[in-house]
Amino acid sequence: MDNIQNFKRTNYCGEFRMAHVGQTASVCGWVQRQRDLGGLIFVDLRDRTGLVQLSFDDSTAKDIFDKASTLRGEYVIAATGTVREREAKTDKIPTGDVEIYVSELRLLAKAETPPFEIVENSNANDVLRLTYRYLDLRRPDMQHAIATRHKITKIARDYFDEQGFLEIETPILTKSTPEGARDYLVPSRVHPGKFYALPQSPQQYKQLLMLSGFDRYFQIARCFRDEDLRADRQPEFTQIDLEMSFINEDDIMGIQEGFMKRVFKEVLDVDVQTPFLRMPYREAMDRFGSDKPDMRFGFELKDISDIVKDCGFGVFSGPVAEGGSVRLINIEGGAAAFPRKKIDKLVDFVKTYRAKGLAWARLIDGGVTSSYAKFLTDEENAAILQRAGAKDGDLVLIVGDAKNDVVFASLGALRCEVAKQMDIIDPMDFKFLWVTEFPMFEYSEEEGRYQAMHHPFTAPMVEDEDKILSDKANCRARAYDIVLNGTELGGGSIRINTPEMQQKAFQALGISDEDIEERFGHLVNAFKYGAPPHGGLAYGLDRLCMLMAGATSIRDVIAFPKVQNASDLMMACPDVVDQKQLDDLCIACTKTEE
Repeated sequence: MDNIQNFKRTNYCGEFRMAHVGQTASVCGWVQRQRDLGGLIFVDLRDRTGLVQLSFDDSTAKDIFDKASTLRGEYVIAATGTVREREAKTDKIPTGDVEIYVSELRLLAKAETPPFEIVENSNANDVLRLTYRYLDLRRPDMQHAIATRHKITKIARDYFDEQGFLEIETPILTKSTPEGARDYLVPSRVHPGKFYALPQSPQQYKQLLMLSGFDRYFQIARCFRDEDLRADRQPEFTQIDLEMSFINEDDIMGIQEGFMKRVFKEVLDVDVQTPFLRMPYREAMDRFGSDKPDMRFGFELKDISDIVKDCGFGVFSGPVAEGGSVRLINIEGGAAAFPRKKIDKLVDFVKTYRAKGLAWARLIDGGVTSSYAKFLTDEENAAILQRAGAKDGDLVLIVGDAKNDVVFASLGALRCEVAKQMDIIDPMDFKFLWVTEFPMFEYSEEEGRYQAMHHPFTAPMVEDEDKILSDKANCRARAYDIVLNGTELGGGSIRINTPEMQQKAFQALGISDEDIEERFGHLVNAFKYGAPPHGGLAYGLDRLCMLMAGATSIRDVIAFPKVQNASDLMMACPDVVDQKQLDDLCIACTKTEE
């Protein structure tokens, strides 16, 4: 095996163009493939920038030619030679006009045949890819995704520095203040029986930094949540975390819009239009059935409860009588795209969102076929189609339920599913939206009490301050989310900055004075020493990178992600530890699972 001593790389593989012809170049990387044509050998060499072809022929020194004949996929090599124009050019790679005629070749490491091919858009299953993540990361699309993440992070640091923010690190070992997702706990050896918690966010620390007078704080923050995972959630994730003093919502939104405009231009060369559209939470729910609506297409919800409340069809009148609603979406041009069999699949789709069924009407060739028309009067049927704005060629889809959240969730998801199936969504159309005026509280059936919709440090709308204890259901918060194409990129709020209002917020959540002092006393007490008006926002860096890299999962923009059960297949963790380690921490395991 050769070594790399006295070898100096002059270029990365993907850099070579016709302007380099005649130059001597030294490159190194992994063999993508080797083609031995007898008296002619070609090697495609790969590094993180791309591929370049290495060439060997019968005029190459015999020892070098013989060594080239032994090369196999994923061998690690270094080569020096002369850049020349290729006889057989290709437009499939940027370096397709040139090759390197090799005069020196070093074999640095051999490789076994990998468990899957190292190519773009590999069809290897996720378990295999994540078990051999170091091989998966060699693939060009993965290298591009991780490089895009680096660019976004660098632009964030540059932009917020220019806006006067200071990057300040906050602790990873902190105090458990459970309210929402479960904390990851870390036992303390020097304080037996006591635990640190890994931060779900730097929320309290960044507010304390505002009280400390730093004015504008910024951090690329690692966060941890021990929650039941969904397909695109990770137990550890990264936020672009911000906080500002002496500002209002307009100030915060303006700075964030400037960041988005810059990062999309520099990374994707896309001109983002500012200012972004703003929409109150209630309007977003009424029109789109979601607090993170995809604005790239229509199919808006329409409420027909007033039309069907007294009809003889219990599927429609029943939900209205029980305090729910009946709503529809009109799919323009959907009649031809959705024959009966495909509509039946849409019925199954909405049932996954707890809807009991899906009523429909197809307007095609001047006539109407419907699942519900025979149960209604002509006037009621006509009123529904008029409310829908339906015309020939359209498809009307209707959901009713005694619980409005079921109607919103099912129709909100259905409009996106239909748009996807009709292939009308442009992936390079980026539609931003601020959703504002979120409810301060949401009622948890499981807990039997109101919980903070964002977190308990969010300030109520000024005109709703008197509702924080007396009318929780209608108390709005000074909270806002930034949404892109149906994905929540981040969220934030103006914070409470007086001990009196913070005390009320805790009381509204049913937290006793003793628990307030125990869990949040450090923050409430700090407010007594002069807290500036402040607010902030945190972006999900993983989500932003996913959308900008064109990836289908946040796992594709995280170097070493976990799977859905929060385990790391490559490192085989979490895992058991030595009994001595447990003894040092005063921990006894009462149950283990294989």
